[in-house]
Amino acid sequence: MSENEIATLAVNCIFKVHKNLGPGLLESTYEECLFYELKKTGLRIYKQKAQPLIYEEVHLEIGYRMDFLVDDKVIIELKAVDALNSIHMAQVLTYLKLSGCKLGLLVNFNVDLIKNGIRRIVNKL
Repeated sequence: MSENEIATLAVNCIFKVHKNLGPGLLESTYEECLFYELKKTGLRIYKQKAQPLIYEEVHLEIGYRMDFLVDDKVIIELKAVDALNSIHMAQVLTYLKLSGCKLGLLVNFNVDLIKNGIRRIVNKL
């Protein structure tokens, strides 16, 4: 399955969770509910996936954790904040670079319309 096909399935799950829960809850609530929905798709889902950082001879095995890694191709990072900002996007881009993935979804559930809370971030490798 391509990154875009995976992202389409993931976005459908995101819409379903937001439709049922709405804004205003804790990020951890959305994470658990989205994990449940993503698992139902049959895709391989890793939650809180450790992402090591290697810099020359420095190895940080559990330096970072991605909210979701889907089929080893798409990263999903969740937020429940007033507004997404550039540091949130930089975080996803960093995860993409460290993992070698091409596509990430940055999702802010704390919005009235979830379509306004989803950002696609592409790693041009």
